Amino acid sequence: MPALPLVATHPLAAADAAATDPAASGPSVAGPLLWGLTLAAVLALVLLDFLLTRRPHRVSMREAAGWSAFYIALPLAFGAWIWSRFGSQTGLEYYTGYLVEKSLSVDNLFVFMLVLAGFAVPRELQQRVLLIGVVGALVLRGVFIALGAQMLAHFDWTFLLFGLVLLATGVKLLRDALRGSGHGVDTANLRSVRLLRRLLPVTDSYEGPRMTVRRGGRRALTPLALVTVAILGTDIVFAIDSVPAVYGITGDPYLVFATNAFALLGLRALYFVLEGALSKLVHLGYGLAAILGFIGVKLVLHWAHGTWPAVPTVPTLASLGVIVGVLALVTVTSLVASRRAATAGEAGQAVRERQLQR
Repeated sequence: MPALPLVATHPLAAADAAATDPAASGPSVAGPLLWGLTLAAVLALVLLDFLLTRRPHRVSMREAAGWSAFYIALPLAFGAWIWSRFGSQTGLEYYTGYLVEKSLSVDNLFVFMLVLAGFAVPRELQQRVLLIGVVGALVLRGVFIALGAQMLAHFDWTFLLFGLVLLATGVKLLRDALRGSGHGVDTANLRSVRLLRRLLPVTDSYEGPRMTVRRGGRRALTPLALVTVAILGTDIVFAIDSVPAVYGITGDPYLVFATNAFALLGLRALYFVLEGALSKLVHLGYGLAAILGFIGVKLVLHWAHGTWPAVPTVPTLASLGVIVGVLALVTVTSLVASRRAATAGEAGQAVRERQLQR
């Protein structure tokens, strides 16, 4: 990405700025060949997933755990190559960006879980719906990444805009978490779903992986088409949040795309691994609100630093420490809170049983 107007133009000054603030970094590490290979690899993995889900079946824990391990090991290994090939600063940006995107992708899973439940998707069809959601998210984020790169290259106030978007999102997540409504999804009242019901009839039952069928000489939608549209609608919302978040870590569009792609590709399998554990992460909303708020402040500071050089910026290593610390804290507090709730529930049940016995 070309140097931005708010970055020092002297080579040594630019190098120092990039070391302390990745949003000020220079051209992308990826040339046409690396971009082409990466896009081909992502496409191959998506096609592989479609082949694996072509026949609807229930996903076993062993299958889900195996693919989840693969999709975690792959980006970690790729990050090691990035580190060795392009240096520690680039490697640190990649790993920090990947951690942010993976954290936000877990939030995606919460919403996916509620949408699947709201439409009563048969378990054997769930992985196909999840895969469609992943592909939609990849396409939408690719568009947002390209737009963001152009805006960052030509308008220095883009950092301020992205920062304000993340701050607003962080405040919303915090308010939702405080109200206990962080992941509510009213599938019946989604505008896209209501529009489809007005345009075409909808069958009462699923017809395997088919989106449409013929009923009485007319083309009718199956519930699978409705849940697909609902999932794609949520993808738009998450793309608006996730792309500015990772641009707060690195200004390289290639690293932004790679971290997004790797975070999304493993969601299908990760869903079935974490399906039971997701409900126990009761404080995740607070953690994501803190992370997005922190990155929002980081972007605003970067914009202000270009106008007033005395304003400090946040280095990548400090960002990584904050993100890891927040995620570790909310994970521990979530598990403790869930355990206490379970203990209280068991104690309450025991009291009710004793009362009935009397």
